Amino acid sequence: MAAINYLLGFFFDALLMLLVVRVWLQLVRADFYNPLSQFVVKITNPIVIPVRRIIPGLGGIDLATLLLAYFVGVLKFIVIPMLNGGPFDPLPAMFIGLLYLIKQTGFLLFVLMLVMAIMSWVVQGYNPTQVILHQLTDPFLKPIRKIIPPIGGLDLSILAAFLLLNVINIMLSSSIPYWQML
Repeated sequence: MAAINYLLGFFFDALLMLLVVRVWLQLVRADFYNPLSQFVVKITNPIVIPVRRIIPGLGGIDLATLLLAYFVGVLKFIVIPMLNGGPFDPLPAMFIGLLYLIKQTGFLLFVLMLVMAIMSWVVQGYNPTQVILHQLTDPFLKPIRKIIPPIGGLDLSILAAFLLLNVINIMLSSSIPYWQML
């Protein structure tokens, strides 16, 4: 049963991450023709396009994809507990699903910045993945770069963002009891 829980958890996490990245790509107006953007769009289109026919966007925000991401988060906390003999409890799942969506978005930002930092050491020249990572993380790192400019060619804004994300996670962990479960 542990293997099934793990595989289902991985499926829900991966799908949620792809949907969050899709919304994020649209919010930052990332290059649509980039291979990474194309991958995310093509892999999520089968579930996003039918929902988009029902739920339109609002003010440049893809509500259909955002609601799908929330639904995936809620579904994770309904399906996995039920498979383990738990009750059908949609109200707590809706609350935990929202917290989960927020936490996974922060985790995704952390991972993207980490990959971007590692790629900056390894990759030489133009790389389309590095361009998308820069477009996705730049809105978060720009305000930090205004406070902490590059020092001696080293960009410490990613380190400051890591610290800030961890502080936010610790503050939320202490104030929200469900956060420990996510």
